[in-house]
Amino acid sequence: MSFKTIIEPFRIKTVEPIRRTTREQRAAALVAAGYNLFLLKAEDVLIDLLTDSGTGAMSSRQWAGMMMGDESYAGASSFYRFEAAVRDITGLKHVIPTHQGRAAERILFGSVLKPGDIVPNNTHFDTTRANVEYRKAQALDLPIPESREPQRYHPFKGNMDLEALERVLRDNPGRVPLVMITVTNNSGGGQPVSMANIREARAICNRYGVPLYLDACRFAENAWFIKLREPGYADKTPLEIAREMFGYVDGCTMSAKKDGLANIGGFLALNDDDLAQRCKNLLILSEGFPTYGGLAGYDLEAIAVGLREVLDEDYLRYRIRSVEYLGEICMHNDIPLVLPTGGHAIYLDARAILHHIPWYEYPAWALALVLYLEGGVRSVPIDTVMFGRQPDGTEKPAAMELVRLAFPRRVYTQSHVDYLAEVLIHVRKLAPRIRGVRMVYEPPVLRHFTARFEPLVEGLLAPE
Repeated sequence: MSFKTIIEPFRIKTVEPIRRTTREQRAAALVAAGYNLFLLKAEDVLIDLLTDSGTGAMSSRQWAGMMMGDESYAGASSFYRFEAAVRDITGLKHVIPTHQGRAAERILFGSVLKPGDIVPNNTHFDTTRANVEYRKAQALDLPIPESREPQRYHPFKGNMDLEALERVLRDNPGRVPLVMITVTNNSGGGQPVSMANIREARAICNRYGVPLYLDACRFAENAWFIKLREPGYADKTPLEIAREMFGYVDGCTMSAKKDGLANIGGFLALNDDDLAQRCKNLLILSEGFPTYGGLAGYDLEAIAVGLREVLDEDYLRYRIRSVEYLGEICMHNDIPLVLPTGGHAIYLDARAILHHIPWYEYPAWALALVLYLEGGVRSVPIDTVMFGRQPDGTEKPAAMELVRLAFPRRVYTQSHVDYLAEVLIHVRKLAPRIRGVRMVYEPPVLRHFTARFEPLVEGLLAPE
């Protein structure tokens, strides 16, 4: 018999208290934070779904591994255990640790990009785009058309538009130093990329002599979707699928704060000897010696264990099904979201929920604020605030106005998810009363982290 209840494939040994607040306290916290959820104090958040990056719970094996941390400056044994784990999964030759994924991006792009270059991707995430544009290059998104239709079903909505990729490579000889594919496609709704899409992108890159890289921070979740949805992979293990994915690329960047199951860390992995040396030179300048890369030895140990635990089928089954469960509740209660549900998050379609708010009043931002105000839930808008400002200083609407609720790994239980569902249903009923916001301060880069806002009506909600 198959039972329907989702149970966490672990037992809880240590607990951390969370604090309940009143609606009035949350309203005051929003004012103090300039109506920016990034600027809230974590203690004022009941359920924190701002990000799944570095916010997960570590296992007993990871904590045990950390006790073996070798803090030697150079040649630490912890590095070699970390390196062995990365090589075992990716098959890539050079493994360069960094303190997190954006450092790997900065070092890679700092070594290969020049002004005027183009970096195609299925969809760049915020730090990836910022690091490309910091080098005066163009971060070009090439998603398949289905990815821009939130309620349309496609099993691999994260795929790259391969015809567009070939056109870009053909029309821009010498201007594309690398192609990237993000797995899963975070900005596109946490959607997976098929093996066939990666394989064909590899073939296109080969024809034009351009290397292919993965942004691999959620590689295990992508491998699980391939197992579930792509013909020919049902009997393969997540590890076997991951190895095939990495077998098609020349390198990868990785935030180990996601599918490394660690609180900090990342890496850059490469096959090119000359490029690896240039990247190590930059690493020494800003991160540290190549055998620690800005990380403590115990962090390297935690990642080495986490990279193997994340490929466990019981864990991945629970992880993906928990997100799907919440998505089903949303669908049954007329809450528009990106379909199918992704691996690490659900993405609410703020443009559909708040169709009365124009893009320049930031509907996704407003929806996220009301989720916190009403239920103490912190989320993050993936929207015009994040992606609307162009390199020339102009602003245009993002392709989609989404609110991402990203689940930390091994942190919340099904009762937390059921509470979250109640909050979402409640806020859906309030939707006609929700009003937009205006931006009153923005920094020059990555403005969503520290921008400040004010609501267009007092309390964010129009009177009944």
